[in-house]
Amino acid sequence: MTTPSSLTALTQDQLKTLVGQAALQYITPGSIVGVGTGSTVNKFIDALASIKGDIRAAVSSSVASTERLQAIGITVLDANDVESVAVYVDGADEIDGQGHMVKGGGAALTREKIVAALAQRFICIADGSKRVEVLGRFPLPVEVIPMAAQQIVRRFAAQGGAAVLRCKDGQPLVTDNGQHILDVTGLAITDPLAFESDVSQWPGVVTVGVFAHQKASVCLLGTAQGVQTLVY
Repeated sequence: MTTPSSLTALTQDQLKTLVGQAALQYITPGSIVGVGTGSTVNKFIDALASIKGDIRAAVSSSVASTERLQAIGITVLDANDVESVAVYVDGADEIDGQGHMVKGGGAALTREKIVAALAQRFICIADGSKRVEVLGRFPLPVEVIPMAAQQIVRRFAAQGGAAVLRCKDGQPLVTDNGQHILDVTGLAITDPLAFESDVSQWPGVVTVGVFAHQKASVCLLGTAQGVQTLVY
């Protein structure tokens, strides 16, 4: 039996493993599964290997997840070849009390939102540190067309936000879609639906990392007390 003291001692990595395994209960045999991106999702993919014979295929939100799924023998379908997926399992950088999320820390926000829009249910898997009252403390990722980057920086500055171009190895990070990412700090996103709708219309914005229109149906939250299930 696991005691409260031993649960408290679990590392963040162990909590991610717990929620990754817990997500298996939402997988229907014979279904197509939407699979997200990131360190927590990697734990879900590891767990998925144990039931890979029970699922038809997966739709992946990133090149990295596709490679990981294929390595364990799961067929990955193109999103254009699928009308819907029963569930989409993905992590979050932040999630509020209504299931609205900030995502994109792993730079896959556009493809994540595309797959999320195909899903009948979004199952968010995260450790307890990701639960917040108001979105915005985590730097908000916004995927942009490079020629519009500085214009979008100025628009966020007018709202009190500070947007910085994400770099890798000293160069602007290039997403799977060939675009750049701005990370925006200084925001308090009190109306995620309105915020997402507004920023999505700015010229040059590919995807804003607020997931309010494609919010979570369920969040499996790894805490010191074990996996907490939040239903929205």
